[in-house]
Amino acid sequence: MSNQPIDLQAALASFTALWSPRIVARVNDYDVRIAKVEGEHLWHAHDDTDEFFLVLDGELAIALRDDSRTERTVTLPKGAVFVVPRGVEHKPSSPAGASILMFEPTGTLSVGDRHEAVPSHVDATTGHALTGSAPAR
Repeated sequence: MSNQPIDLQAALASFTALWSPRIVARVNDYDVRIAKVEGEHLWHAHDDTDEFFLVLDGELAIALRDDSRTERTVTLPKGAVFVVPRGVEHKPSSPAGASILMFEPTGTLSVGDRHEAVPSHVDATTGHALTGSAPAR
């Protein structure tokens, strides 16, 4: 990881893959990840960790499903934050596209511990190293 400030706009401009998080920093045992998203992700849950979302650009909807299978959706405009509690099934989506920042423990899979079938357009990884982005000035 760099010991220099990271320009998030330059970092986002350095890749085009959707639903494929890039690790921009580490804080203790947590990754700070950015991603470009468009369309739908998949229903999934992280059994042992909360998931923090910050919308950098665009709008993100997160459908949530409780133990009784009741669904609700929260909509996050640019600048909004939301935490999905551990164990809660959720499905992020963004019809028009968005850029997001997430905090997750290092090694956390992007599709969680429990998930539906993973379509080919979804990257089921622990994040990718950020390459080719300019540091902040």
